[in-house]
Amino acid sequence: MIDFFLESYKNAPLWHIALEFLVFVCGILSVWFAKKENIWVYPTGLIATAISVYLLYVAGYMGDMIINAYFSIMSIYGWYVWAKGGTTEDNLPITRTTFNEKIIGILLFIVTVFVVFGIYKYFGYEIHHDNYVDMISSGIFFAGMWYMARKKIENWTLWIIGDIIVVPLYAYRGLGMLSLQYIIFTILAISAYLEWRKILDSKKQPS
Repeated sequence: MIDFFLESYKNAPLWHIALEFLVFVCGILSVWFAKKENIWVYPTGLIATAISVYLLYVAGYMGDMIINAYFSIMSIYGWYVWAKGGTTEDNLPITRTTFNEKIIGILLFIVTVFVVFGIYKYFGYEIHHDNYVDMISSGIFFAGMWYMARKKIENWTLWIIGDIIVVPLYAYRGLGMLSLQYIIFTILAISAYLEWRKILDSKKQPS
């Protein structure tokens, strides 16, 4: 298995490997900060996603590139929302999605899938089976990132589903470090969901 992950890096430029490692570290830090409701989730996440845009563009994975470009934009938006509303429960509390927010999440998923598909077609890329998986995971992550910016606990459910999908996808594409990163993301997302749910449940207890 180690040989499988290392094989794809044999002919890769050293500075590309260094950039992917930086994405690896900053991405994990970002999820950890998100779990702790720490605003540093956004600057660390922004570093990871901005570099990923370049790496995925070079690799020719348009769907992944677009989702990371969106992550970069949403990191700026989320950074603003958290800074304005604060990270304490009195200002920007962890909550569950309302019915309208669930509808918005579904619409974000559907629109994202069609937009990514359209971009593949527009640029003349041949669409393979893994690209369809890419479109689905992109839709899930789009909705999840929006929920995270609003501190909705459902963001972790979507991250868990999306992470499980892309682990084998990145391994198949030879991006071993990113595949390993998303395994760690999955573990952190499950832990974060349980921690946020505990916070929500504690608020329901009579004082």
